[in-house]
Amino acid sequence: MPQLHAGEKALRKNERQRAVNDVWRKKLRGALKAMRLAIASKDTKAIATELTKAESILDRAARRNIIHPNKASRKKSRLRVAAKAVA
Repeated sequence: MPQLHAGEKALRKNERQRAVNDVWRKKLRGALKAMRLAIASKDTKAIATELTKAESILDRAARRNIIHPNKASRKKSRLRVAAKAVA
């Protein structure tokens, strides 16, 4: 437990921010899963739409420091390679 009032406030802020970050992580996992399913189904239209969604969410998550920007770039690159292999 925090000893000071400022510590209690920081704890509350951290809990709120963690909840927001959890939502973004869940969005990110969902987008990546949808992309994997689209690749597995080999539907080029679905792959194209899911790729743009996944890239957008990856970029926004990186901008919000949910994931490292290099990780976002690496995932986008690997998604594009996988999408290109199907097409």
